[in-house]
Amino acid sequence: MNIVLLQGSARKKGNTAKALNWVEEELISLGHGVESIYLNSKNLKGCMGCAKCKERPDEVGCVQKDDIPDILGKIVNAQAVVFASPLYFWGVTAQLKTVIDRTYSLYTNYHQPGHASLVEGQRQALLVTGGGPWENNAEAAFTAFGRIQKPHKAINAGQLFIGNCTTPGDMGEKVQHQALEFARKIVA
Repeated sequence: MNIVLLQGSARKKGNTAKALNWVEEELISLGHGVESIYLNSKNLKGCMGCAKCKERPDEVGCVQKDDIPDILGKIVNAQAVVFASPLYFWGVTAQLKTVIDRTYSLYTNYHQPGHASLVEGQRQALLVTGGGPWENNAEAAFTAFGRIQKPHKAINAGQLFIGNCTTPGDMGEKVQHQALEFARKIVA
């Protein structure tokens, strides 16, 4: 299986990166092809809502000149995508949210006859790390993520929240085990 990992944290070696690294190592050990994309190093512009991308529904397109069309092309060619982010104000980071918003170009006719998606049937998963607990904290990010599978016509293949993170060094065997189980669930 071809799998794309979207690392949405600004910290290249933070909690999210450490957990995602465990996921990547497990997926590779299971024989899958994995590409990890560190979004903070990319030129990412927000969706303008102009709908020019809807004019050619059979391809990834956007009038903006940045790195997102290349990232979206990799997403379209993947059988699974892991969206990973620390929790920022009850949601994913701006870097990851920008990519998610631009997936608007991947589907047409949502809520209408002829609804089509370039990622139909794709397995999508969400990994979020946070300094606090789940309660009154992480629910909104997971609710929003669960809703994007409908326009994408994708499969929600897994969700993992790793709470009460302070530093990557504090993430022990229990968290590693959760990350490995999450990786196996994505490809099950």
